[in-house]
Amino acid sequence: MRRLLAAGAVLAVGAGMLIASAPAQAAEATGTITGLAGKCLDVAGANSADGTAVQLYDCNGSGAQSWTRNSDGTIKALGKCLDVSAGSLANAAKVQLWTCNGSGAQQWNYTTGKDLVNPQANKCLDVTGNNSANATPVQTWTCSGGANQKWNAPALTTTPPAGGAGIGAAPYLYQGWGSPPSPATVMSATGVTWFTMAFILSNGYCNPMWDGGRALTGGADQSALNTIRANGGDAVVSFGGWSGNKLGNSCNSASELAAAYQKVINALSLKAIDIDIEETEMSNATSRQRVIDALKIVENNNPGIVTYVTFGTTTSGPDGDGQDMIRRGAAAGLPLDGWVIMPFDFGGGSTTMGSLGIQAANGLKNQVKSAYGYSDDQAFRHIGISSMNGITDVAGERVNLSDFQQMLSYANANHLARFTFWSVNRDRPCGASGGGDDTCSQIPQANWDFTKVIAQFRP
Repeated sequence: MRRLLAAGAVLAVGAGMLIASAPAQAAEATGTITGLAGKCLDVAGANSADGTAVQLYDCNGSGAQSWTRNSDGTIKALGKCLDVSAGSLANAAKVQLWTCNGSGAQQWNYTTGKDLVNPQANKCLDVTGNNSANATPVQTWTCSGGANQKWNAPALTTTPPAGGAGIGAAPYLYQGWGSPPSPATVMSATGVTWFTMAFILSNGYCNPMWDGGRALTGGADQSALNTIRANGGDAVVSFGGWSGNKLGNSCNSASELAAAYQKVINALSLKAIDIDIEETEMSNATSRQRVIDALKIVENNNPGIVTYVTFGTTTSGPDGDGQDMIRRGAAAGLPLDGWVIMPFDFGGGSTTMGSLGIQAANGLKNQVKSAYGYSDDQAFRHIGISSMNGITDVAGERVNLSDFQQMLSYANANHLARFTFWSVNRDRPCGASGGGDDTCSQIPQANWDFTKVIAQFRP
């Protein structure tokens, strides 16, 4: 599902999350939101009923003009949320007050250009007809940079947890190609403290090595891990990937596979592992069961180790193999910290990837809920998203920064276990002479833009 060794299906294992950083304090800011002609965003008639129109009006200091921005992406007045009617993606959609429900219709990103963007529709909060008269309704419209789409909103400052973003926000870092950046540089610029280092493969039988050929210790991978730890961070290590010899296929039994996992855990003093289960390892039912059984052994022998299972997905959630993997895990009593999907390579088009990712994650949540007998809240807390930045493996498909912002709001609002991406190597603009997909995202961006979004994830 990924080009070369892109961080795809991940299977990580663990019994408890004893090493996660403290959660961030929820951030909010309250005040007026002013726009065209210096007038205020106002709830018509100060009416808190669902469906009440939101409009432009002279500022008057009333509660109808007191808005609270929250770190979960919502904007509230009179105890309810600023909402796009029916979650419409069209221009001229009504903006209203509505009971808060955690949907994409109630998510708003406030940009440095002072736009209020609904990421689900990728449209701006807009004063209808550029008319500054009192009681002019607001709507959503394609962002144009016009004065009727500019807003002054309360400043929102987020208090990060001690040590910065935690293990749930661990972007992939790969030493095999792509001119890997210094993790210290990325950590300093973004606040990320954990990385997912890839990939551990088989050297032909059941012996784990980096990419199936580099020694576990003493090389570039060990050096990168040492740098991360010297700067106050740590790493999840990922087994598998799109290509190469998978340990789940090479080892003949669950006990052999567990011993291979354990060899890496011991050599690198790991607190978390991530098994990227793809291709023949995922498509073979015997290998799927072997991985589940091996992970159960690892969990029993390593109390507190953190684990995730990540794999490819359709736009509606896990395919048949993914569903079977989840059922096998539940049947084995495997308490994973998170079942994680890769919502890309859909061929879906650049403007819908955030929405499609959320749609796929909801499908994953339903599968995990059903298999484990969880509540919705429990299921959300045991799933994750592993995306890809920029141009993906499918022609015409790209994951934009706005898509990441949309998925971030969803992940934070629902307390997902993991939100990450492939890869830090690609989280850079391409140079004047271009660049391969292993070194840059192939879309306009600044260094580490996508990692900075991931760093705001708070499980």
